[in-house]
Amino acid sequence: MAQVPSRSWTDTPELAPKGKKAVPEGVWIRCPGCTAILFRKQVENNLWVCPECQHHFRVSGERRLQQLADPESFEPFNEQMAPVDPLRFVDLKPYTKRILDAQKRTGQNDGVQTGTAFIKGRKIILACMDFDFLGGSMGSVVGEKITQAILVAAERDLPVVIVSSSGGARMMESVFSLMQMAKTAAALARFDEQGGLFISVLTDPTTGGVTASFAMLGDVILAEPRALIGFAGPRVIEQTIRESLPEGFQRAEFLLDCGFIDRVVPRSELRSEISRIIDYAGK
Repeated sequence: MAQVPSRSWTDTPELAPKGKKAVPEGVWIRCPGCTAILFRKQVENNLWVCPECQHHFRVSGERRLQQLADPESFEPFNEQMAPVDPLRFVDLKPYTKRILDAQKRTGQNDGVQTGTAFIKGRKIILACMDFDFLGGSMGSVVGEKITQAILVAAERDLPVVIVSSSGGARMMESVFSLMQMAKTAAALARFDEQGGLFISVLTDPTTGGVTASFAMLGDVILAEPRALIGFAGPRVIEQTIRESLPEGFQRAEFLLDCGFIDRVVPRSELRSEISRIIDYAGK
């Protein structure tokens, strides 16, 4: 999330020009795309898209639910699922401490919320990942909740919409995390055999094991403008192949040109686009 510029008169009273009143911290934010100073409320009302350059700010899973689902239509399930630490993993601090910190910061048990919802009156199973929770990494709970969401969709004959925002596999869980790639992909394969509709929405960033599993298995794959989408980072790729990468590599528009995704859709049009796809599929 962009921060208010340090030492500006907007948040530092002693720097306010004569005749200007300082405003509370957080009223203004800087766009990381065009560096414009923006009124926070205006950006919020614009679905957290910069009105100057159309930069799409990263948003939390909770805010994504509010933007996509019809008002008061989201009914969560499996909220009680929470991660454990089977490997007793410690790096700079214990994994259990990282989990508790993320839960306190986000108010969620883990990095994805799943449930039933309506989008413009169409009933769906909706899953929204949250990059604010340990980088949206896919651990055992995230993988299980997404798998269960797919199973519920198959049972109720409903479309699945998954909004991805992730740094990849949660390596603090090692092989338990990597297993989620196969589990989610297998669930989607069975769902596809039953004629289910899966709409995958890729947001900034969608990388690593999430990209290498369910995120790229959609019947229709949508992406927000300029979203970073890939597996390994560009520096790793350049060092491996020892070549310079094309401009815009791993951005949504580049992947669209290469045929990896189906459409780049501005945030303001996502609800309408998803509802059109559902209608076209007859779901």
